[in-house]
Amino acid sequence: MLKWTDLTQDWDAMYARAKRRFPNLKDQDMVRFSKDRKRFEAYLAECHQLTVNEAHEELEDFLFTEGLNREFSRSLSE
Repeated sequence: MLKWTDLTQDWDAMYARAKRRFPNLKDQDMVRFSKDRKRFEAYLAECHQLTVNEAHEELEDFLFTEGLNREFSRSLSE
């Protein structure tokens, strides 16, 4: 599973994938929210009509899925 720090360390590369999962993200807002997970979850909840708990769970699912994608990609390259 990816961790929040993995996501934020490579935010430019991961943003396109996050945008596909969460289409209401706005590029101009990411500077304010991309480093603070709690603020990002609150923003995600607001712009996708979710509760903060639902946004947290959606983000956890996204990190898990992206972690699996990363592992699969690495296994293909070996």
